[in-house]
Amino acid sequence: MQQEISKVELRNLQIEDYKQLRKSMIEAYPDVEDDHWDEEQIKKLLKIFPEGQLVILADDVVVGSALSIIVPEKKAYKLHNYNEITANFKFSTHNENGDILYGIDVFVHPKYRGLRLGRRLYDARKELCEQLNLKGIVFAGRIPNYKEFAKELSPKQYIEKVKKKEIYDSVLTFQLSNDFQPVRVMRNYLEGDTNSQEFAVLLDWNNIYYEENVKLINVAKSVIRLGLIQWQMRPLANLEALYEQAEFFIDAVSGYGSDFALFPEFFTAPLMADFNHLSEADAIKELANYTDAVHKRMQEFAISHNINIITGSMPYLENGHVYNVGFLCRRDGTSEMYRKIHITPNEVFHWGITGGDTIQTFDTDCGKIGVMVCYDVEFPELARIMADQGMNILFVPFLTDTQNGYTRVKHCAQARAIENECYVAVAGCVGNLPKVNNMDIQYAQAAVFTPSDFAFPSNGIKAEATPNTEMTLIVDVNLDLLKELHEHGSVQTMKDRRHDLYKLNKLK
Repeated sequence: MQQEISKVELRNLQIEDYKQLRKSMIEAYPDVEDDHWDEEQIKKLLKIFPEGQLVILADDVVVGSALSIIVPEKKAYKLHNYNEITANFKFSTHNENGDILYGIDVFVHPKYRGLRLGRRLYDARKELCEQLNLKGIVFAGRIPNYKEFAKELSPKQYIEKVKKKEIYDSVLTFQLSNDFQPVRVMRNYLEGDTNSQEFAVLLDWNNIYYEENVKLINVAKSVIRLGLIQWQMRPLANLEALYEQAEFFIDAVSGYGSDFALFPEFFTAPLMADFNHLSEADAIKELANYTDAVHKRMQEFAISHNINIITGSMPYLENGHVYNVGFLCRRDGTSEMYRKIHITPNEVFHWGITGGDTIQTFDTDCGKIGVMVCYDVEFPELARIMADQGMNILFVPFLTDTQNGYTRVKHCAQARAIENECYVAVAGCVGNLPKVNNMDIQYAQAAVFTPSDFAFPSNGIKAEATPNTEMTLIVDVNLDLLKELHEHGSVQTMKDRRHDLYKLNKLK
């Protein structure tokens, strides 16, 4: 059964983690006879190469690790065994002037598998390899399922069948799915690894950003990938059907390496069909009963798919009032609520929705962002306050029934991008819901808007989806271009305001 977790942290290993590290490693390697990591060996690794030792924590408990050294390319690809590459665990083979990041261990506690935590460790290794300007990553992977096929298949034949997905190997299959390529079979690699018959597969990953004789410094991520979901309104049998459709899109955009997934406003509305016999005001309150569960599941998706999710919006019942809210579900397991501040006449008349009273920005692993729900983007003061707080990307989940409604959202969003020197991403619902009152028809076109200057598209539109068609829109935005614009743009709207004549004050 997959373990439920609420918080994930990936960081460098510390010696204080050793007891938890050892406990998780023993659980991860029940079939390896020799438990080879003792505390002194970990201390040695931390002394010679602290940045290469990574751990992943679930709810503040170490549940996985990736340990590495640096070796010369020739040594990495030469035939060797585990004792040789680690110098019998003395690690004298580590050479800070080498050009290959050699992985000497990676594991995840069995109870925490299926949450893609191992992928995070591999991705962190790749990022470290790029930052250190190394040629690539090399390691010898176990083939623990080979024991079942050893009598009929050679290691080479076994590897080929795993590559073709004719055989599943819990280790090799995972490594191949993470872009590592087999180089050769290693005989007698790890003593005591009976399940692999002591064979291993030498695998590598090439750093395409490697530059000869250049050392890179650690640089904050500047290119952010956005995944916008243009959601088709359709009848849904139950809450699980909603989750299934939502995860389909989350998996799709995260599969392309997106840092954010943006859902539309009121994308949960199909669930109101069961309450269509009630008044609209009572039906929206019934829909609000699903919001906590949807929030919780979205948090789980953010962790397991390693993506930050903007959950669009949903009705939320608090102290007898219905609010229009959404959640930023970060991939580290944390989340925060945002509320729609300006409520349309339609929302007030049919649903009795109350406006929120908090203007805020959110810190993420991709910088500071803002979220404004639909009608809010038509009020320029909100975005300006967020921009003053350092917002670089504004997300706008919306719901519009007609093209003129969408036009208001689109052109106001474009104005917010230009006047606040930021990116604005909008996503809405399409299709129709004939069995849900006040939600009959929808019109939308997801898009990413930019400032208007030489570094950006001349029309201020980075990308647009096809109108009124269910689809995703995946777009890269470069934060470095915003920095350049702030300082050297043709016009500098953030700098050139006349504070001697007017000022914008946030009252709360």
